[in-house]
Amino acid sequence: MLGIQILITLFALFAVVRTVRQFRAGHVSALWGAVWTLFWVVVVVLVFLPNTTQILADILGVGRGADLVVYLAIMALFYLQFKLFVKIESVEQEISTLVRKIALDEKNNE
Repeated sequence: MLGIQILITLFALFAVVRTVRQFRAGHVSALWGAVWTLFWVVVVVLVFLPNTTQILADILGVGRGADLVVYLAIMALFYLQFKLFVKIESVEQEISTLVRKIALDEKNNE
């Protein structure tokens, strides 16, 4: 068990360092940087205190702690997928607006 705990801790440390670098480069907002850093800290805590998930599962009425983690992960993935979908739609609309504006400008300049 200690091997997987070390591996996950090292990966979480790597992810936090990458998050900080992305924040410093201006690619990630302070809010999302904090959210991702908190996420990886929670992952490390849960790896070293696995009974915590069982306690939370009991409170929420879920059978096993591992099931709770899977349910939460699926919910988080769907939420992030939705945010990406909304962002892509927004970017597509901006591109369409810019293309129309450029086409009209070129037509007016002829």
